[in-house]
Amino acid sequence: MGVRRVVTGHDEHGKAVFTSDGTVEPILGSVSVIWAEDTLARFPDDGSVRDELTSFFPPVDGCRFGFVTYPPDAASTNDDIEPGVVAKVMDENLPGLAAHMEPDLPGMHTSATQDFAMVVSGRVVLELDDGLAKELGPGDVIVQNGTRHRWLNPFDEPCVTVAVMRGAAHDGVPPHR
Repeated sequence: MGVRRVVTGHDEHGKAVFTSDGTVEPILGSVSVIWAEDTLARFPDDGSVRDELTSFFPPVDGCRFGFVTYPPDAASTNDDIEPGVVAKVMDENLPGLAAHMEPDLPGMHTSATQDFAMVVSGRVVLELDDGLAKELGPGDVIVQNGTRHRWLNPFDEPCVTVAVMRGAAHDGVPPHR
């Protein structure tokens, strides 16, 4: 699912202009990075597209904006794939994400980010410590404050979310670079 991205910026005279209009294709079929900012935003700027990922998670004062699709859990289970191969593919496409995953509890992780997400379609379960969980559906909004969590989709259809991650200081997690 490609997503149309229209970006504005400023020309050399400070006038607001459209700087790009194009389609962003998903990474690994499940994550579309619409914007990646690793420094504090400063305006006016030229509106240069920022979607290069040096790290999946943003550093303090950085941000990530995109779509994430959670396929049904049954569709993503494949015991034939070596865990090392999965980690390598993740690191090449979503740098640093695999290092945050807990090996004994697939998908469980903690990041130094404040995440804002909204379910666009489908349903998903957000699980926290001690198995605390909430089912979320279309229109539900989540504010994730640097807590240990994972996303599960025990349903029959994919779940699509739109999300913004903002890098934040976190006493229990080293900052992302």
